[in-house]
Order: sequence, then C-alpha cells, then structure tokens
Amino acid sequence: MGQPISPGKFRRLQKLSDGKGQFRMLAIDQRGSMIKALSRAADRDPDDITYQDTAQVKRLITQILSPLSTATLIDPQYGYPYSIDVMARDTALLLSREETGYEKAGPGNRERRTILTKDWNIEKAARAGADAIKLLIYYRADTSAETSRYQQQICQDVGEQCLRHDLLFLLELVTYPFEAASDSAQFAREKPGLVVEMTVEFSKPHYHVDILKLQFPAELKYADRFADGAFDNRKREAVYGIAEVEQFCREVHQAAAVPWVILSAGVDIQEFLENIRLACGAGASGFLCGRAIWSTAIDHFPDLTKVERSLADESARNFRVCNDAAGTSLPWYSHPRFGSRDEIVLAQQSESWYRDFSAS
Repeated sequence: MGQPISPGKFRRLQKLSDGKGQFRMLAIDQRGSMIKALSRAADRDPDDITYQDTAQVKRLITQILSPLSTATLIDPQYGYPYSIDVMARDTALLLSREETGYEKAGPGNRERRTILTKDWNIEKAARAGADAIKLLIYYRADTSAETSRYQQQICQDVGEQCLRHDLLFLLELVTYPFEAASDSAQFAREKPGLVVEMTVEFSKPHYHVDILKLQFPAELKYADRFADGAFDNRKREAVYGIAEVEQFCREVHQAAAVPWVILSAGVDIQEFLENIRLACGAGASGFLCGRAIWSTAIDHFPDLTKVERSLADESARNFRVCNDAAGTSLPWYSHPRFGSRDEIVLAQQSESWYRDFSAS
C-alpha cells in the first residue's frame, strides 16, 4: 500500500496528467533566456526587447501549444497576465515561484543560489488558479554548507506552503559544473553522480515534493552512439556507452521517491527525443519541456506572423513526436510511492472528513 495523499493533491495529479497517468507538459516560463533569444533573432540589444514583445510571444506559444499539453507552466510576470485567457480549457496550470537567473555565492562565486520572485507567493498563485507550483533549485552536494542549507531551506519553505494550500509541488533540480565547461567530457563524467545525489536529497519527505523535474543524468553527445556529432555535427570524446546511460537512468528512478519527469535543458529536439525514450524506459512519468519544442519558432521574431506559423507547424509537430516518445512513461500512480492506482490511499478519508480536512 502506498503513502496517503491529500484529496486535493490527488485531484491535481489527475489534472496534470492524461488518462494514462502520464505527464506531457509544456514549459513557457523562461524569462531571461527568452529575452536573449528574442534579441538574437531581432538583432537587437536585450534592453531593446520590450515587456510587450516578450508577453506577445509567450501568448502565441501558449495559445498554439497548450492544447497539446496536459499541463502548461507559465511565469507570473510576462506569461500569466497575457496568456491565461488563451490557455486550453482542459490544460492544468503550473506557476513558477523563482526569479529568472541565480545569485552567485560561495568560494570564487562558483556556487548558485535560487532567487525567489519578489511580491509573489504561493497564496497568490493559489488565488490565480494554479494546480501546481514549480520551483527551480540549483544544486550540487559538494557546495559550501551555507549554500546547501540556503537551497534546502528555500525548497522546504515552498514545500510547506504548497502543503498548506494543497497545491502540488513540482521541483526542478539543475546541477552545474564548477571548473569545467558545461559542454565538456569532464562535466559529462561528473553529471550522472551529481543528478543522482540531488535526487536522493530532495526526495526526502520533509521537502514535501510531489513531482521531480530532473535533468537527463548523462550528456548524450558524449555517449559512444552519438559522440560522432549525431546531434550537432561536432565530434566529441565518448565517455560512456548507451548501456551505462541506461543504468544511470535506472539509478535516478531508484533514487526518486516520488514520480519524476525529464526536462529538456535547451537541447535540440532530436537529442531530447532520445532523452525521453531512455528516461521513460527507466521509469520517468513523462516530460516537462520548453525550448526543445518551440525554440526554432523564436528565430522568426519580430515577424509574429512567421512565429505563429512556425509554432503551428514545426513546434506542434515537435510536441506530437515528444508525446509519442513518452508513450512508455510509467503512470504516476504506478510509481513505488503509490504502488498502483487501486492502492492509492486518500488522507483523512472518513465520514467526518469535511470537519477534519486539513491540507497540512
């Protein structure tokens, strides 16, 4: 028998997933990276990209692609006020809690601390209709004690607030290199262990995480099958084989005490499709993806007609092939946290539940 779950969170898990219990979720909460992409496409300085420029593009992405998703993640600054009215009616809503970017910290300023969005909180998100809260935590187990505690405390605080409001807590975990470049053989070797370590840490029950959004636990460009430049025509050193990559994915699944989904981390669509197949084959319950699906449409900015056409054509096609690739996803209710659909136990289920009911 699985662990009890509040009826509110149970209902929201149903809303975030499809009829098979699989997550096929769209991310459009990017802010800093979105502005940079728009500035490159328009050949403008980032400071010349207006608030309305960003909001309009987010609105188009949401309007065209949210009907293909089971849930859509948007930000409170640019996304929500100009996109909520065009989001597909049957699509669940996720709202982000963190600010774009991060604060540098620790020895040599090589550590990263999450920044929470000012004047925004879980109560406001609940009032805005959110089904889930997304928080991004940068993490390495070998950071200074101060940075580790800081990141852990932010996560615990958000988890407790989500519990209080009976909102799902979706935690995005992102690790990063200290010395090596992110695209390097050295970081490719480090990444599997780093991903597993942070999955173990934030699976602990006091964080109250409901879904983990995880990086792929390897760099496929450095796997023997793809190191000849399969994704970008650049040859790299092969540091592991596909069998090892499959084992890394299984180790992540074993470490995840709650259902997990794979994130795209800005890779192109072909690499992300391989990530989906490998992760879902090991136990992931789907994906939460942004740039791999819609980034090429942004290249047409500032011509919004071309952006819209590209979203409806190439981006929608990308989304559909991702949905197909995730067909082997483990239903969230089949994760060991629950056991099976029939084994789910609702907390406080009794004839007096309406008196006793408490999200905490």
